Amino acid sequence: MSTSAEAGTAVDLEDIRDWLRARVAAYVVRPPQEIDPLVPIAQYGMDSVYSLGLCGDIEAEYGLAVEPTLAWEHPTVAAMADHLRGMLSAR
Repeated sequence: MSTSAEAGTAVDLEDIRDWLRARVAAYVVRPPQEIDPLVPIAQYGMDSVYSLGLCGDIEAEYGLAVEPTLAWEHPTVAAMADHLRGMLSAR
């Protein structure tokens, strides 16, 4: 879990987006700056196996239990970040 999430400090939306871009980039073997937050991650080659791995990464980093359908319900980095920020704010 990240230090800021552990300490109960608000996590910045931009930090979540940057973290998600980096994780998606690692899965699809691209530089993070090539991941457009508004493009569906499936267009970069993120499949169901990678998306499930991303859910595990989110749980480990932010302590959030997310559904395996996260990437289909919120298909872009921006949409996922907004959703995760809402989940973090609700805690």
